[in-house]
Amino acid sequence: MGVEVGAQAARSRALAVLRVRSRALAVALLPAAVAVVLLVGGSTGQIDGPGWGVTRWIVSGFALFVILAAAGIALVVARSRPAVSPTVTIAEESAPDLYRMVRDLADRLEVPAPSAIALTPDCDSWLEDRTHRAHGTPRPESRDEIEGVPGVRGLPSAHRRPPAAPVLVIGSPFLWWMRVGELRAVLAPVVAGTGPSAHPDIAAARRFIRGLDAAVAVTSEPRGPLSRTVLGGVGWVARLLLRSCRGHAAEMERGVAAAAAERAQAVDYGLRIVAQEQVGLAYAGWDRLLTRVALPAWRMGRWPSRLDAGVVAALTELSRRDRLAEGFASRLGERPACDLLEEPGAIDEAASLLAARLFHGGPAETGPDWAPVDWDEYPDEVVDRKWRTDAARLHRVLDALGVSRSSGAGAGAGASDPEGPTLARVMDHLSDGEPGEPRESGDLEDPVVVERHAVSAYEDEDEDGGPENERSSALAAGLSAEVAREEAAVSAGAAAPSGAAGQVGPDMPLWDDGSLPLFPLQPPRTGRELLADHVTAMVCCAAMDTAGAAPGLDWLDGPSLLINGERSVDLGPRVLSLIEEGDPAPLRTWLLHLGIRPEKPVRLV
Repeated sequence: MGVEVGAQAARSRALAVLRVRSRALAVALLPAAVAVVLLVGGSTGQIDGPGWGVTRWIVSGFALFVILAAAGIALVVARSRPAVSPTVTIAEESAPDLYRMVRDLADRLEVPAPSAIALTPDCDSWLEDRTHRAHGTPRPESRDEIEGVPGVRGLPSAHRRPPAAPVLVIGSPFLWWMRVGELRAVLAPVVAGTGPSAHPDIAAARRFIRGLDAAVAVTSEPRGPLSRTVLGGVGWVARLLLRSCRGHAAEMERGVAAAAAERAQAVDYGLRIVAQEQVGLAYAGWDRLLTRVALPAWRMGRWPSRLDAGVVAALTELSRRDRLAEGFASRLGERPACDLLEEPGAIDEAASLLAARLFHGGPAETGPDWAPVDWDEYPDEVVDRKWRTDAARLHRVLDALGVSRSSGAGAGAGASDPEGPTLARVMDHLSDGEPGEPRESGDLEDPVVVERHAVSAYEDEDEDGGPENERSSALAAGLSAEVAREEAAVSAGAAAPSGAAGQVGPDMPLWDDGSLPLFPLQPPRTGRELLADHVTAMVCCAAMDTAGAAPGLDWLDGPSLLINGERSVDLGPRVLSLIEEGDPAPLRTWLLHLGIRPEKPVRLV
């Protein structure tokens, strides 16, 4: 009963959308109808007189103008290509078991099966209509979203005919974290949406709305003065129609969703409750992996090629640390949904590169400055390189500020140290006293006092996010300027995506490459964050070069320092105490306890 109610509500709202289209057509034809009446009345002598001839010409000309304008608007709406979500399309030969599961699910729900399956590097699933003829036309040049990813079989060709049913888009983290039964339960309400989508009125209403939305996008592109004026009128009409349809379209989609959810109630209801918990857990692990693990690698010009496999490792680590997640670890003995793919590694690589494009704006193909990295290589290729690069940048800024390279009192501003940069130079510069001035014994504080210093440092932060310490502020400003210059140089030297013959990629790029990243993960780092990162990097370099520490990867926190095989977790508050309050005592105590020698030079890149 609920299915019929939801479907009926969706159909009624679809008819309301179509009535808006009919009214727009009627308005466009009204001047022509008046002109026909005047012309017929003049030819029969019913409407005649000294002024009617001029009136007939004016109305006829206006009617012709309105018809031509309406035809032009209709042509723009019909030929504008609706946006397609960036995805990795999986052909049936690449995942026959996955297609079989989806078709069985559609048969059980008594709805049409999706025409294709695609993966998105996000924790979401939906149906996407790609029936517009522009989605199946050949491209003049190859501009694949992901190029240079070998081994992905069956990725679609741009020359294929458009599908008749919606495409099922699945979040790639679901495939690697969820079990087969859980994925089936999560997809049941989504697949059930193909039933209402097949209704002619709902399909026509959606095509009309997508056409208007695409027309607005086309008219918003920068063009010449004449084209901008003409398309500005088209855009105004399209926006007016969209506003008229907005409420009806929203209610139509609510009705479709209600009908689909009601239809899916009979399929794996008990398992779907458990699966929804896995959706939230997968989202938490995916977000943590992107912001803490993938983002540092992307900033270094490397993209992790197994992000989805990393989700499993991150969530497994979370289940080990969090008592609330203890029950989730037992699921790992069941069959994962990624076993439904023939080549999960190649698909994961394609999805990982697409994630780097969407969340960071990386290139569409690999290159010298944009190369994949495996998880085994991550500590050496990303963590070690990141720390040494940051440390080198920190010392370049210190050189620009005229800070002495030699530690100890009495060093001149122009003195240099031929042995190389040291951590002592950084600590002496950021201290409250003069470089090399000894601290009193009372500064050797216990961890509780160190934590209090860190909290007070956050409370005393300026509104712009920079540290209050004068030397720290100057150094943070220099680092921000240096990072901005480097990022500008990278953006200016980035090569445009090229389409090499024989290479394959996912879907057609019917989205603007110039707007990448579409979903930036984090806002620009503040001066305090940059300074803390760079000082921490310098400390880690000193620990690796003088105390035998090693770079490591923590699945939940990203780059980490391993001392005697264990992850260091107490460095952050001590660094904050130095940069915020100019107090090096907590950090010196920590270095002394671990045998790290700040006066020894470190190796930089």
